[in-house]
Amino acid sequence: MATRDRKFRELILYLAKLSEPDPKCGRTKLNKLLFYVDFRAYESLGTSVSGQRYQKRDHGPTPGAFMPVVRSLEEEKACAWEDRSYHGRPMKKLLVLREPDVTVFQTEEIDLIRKTLAELLPLDASELSEKTHRFAGWQAAEMDEEIPYNMVFVDDPRPPAPEEEAWALSVIKGYRERKALAC
Repeated sequence: MATRDRKFRELILYLAKLSEPDPKCGRTKLNKLLFYVDFRAYESLGTSVSGQRYQKRDHGPTPGAFMPVVRSLEEEKACAWEDRSYHGRPMKKLLVLREPDVTVFQTEEIDLIRKTLAELLPLDASELSEKTHRFAGWQAAEMDEEIPYNMVFVDDPRPPAPEEEAWALSVIKGYRERKALAC
């Protein structure tokens, strides 16, 4: 098995194991955690942890190989889905049935995984999905299109500063005035 494939399998199990106590962590949140770990690793380490490709989906970025890999892990009895609910809504929680092999990760990767999880732990799946929707890479991609890792270097959209808004309005006003004179 290729190192990248093995790392992705172990990353899924490791994140699921670390988030076992989190009642908000189901399939959607797990996908978002994978996304943030990989894209933050690319930003700070120059390469993702898992090497997976992420596609734009309705609820945010998702690694395309997630379900096939989880099915494979289920067949090996490494994990299992459990039906739960969170605030009355159904949720699938991935239960880890064997210890993740963290020896496949570098020390910096483990630190990044833990830091990312600690930061995102308070958020539920909806909040994380909304957060990913503000990511420029998700916004720029078409539905089901791959999101390039280098999009992590594009700033998140923000409201314009007052001086930027004033400048834009002055440009619009000047355009309208020139257009009115031309008619």
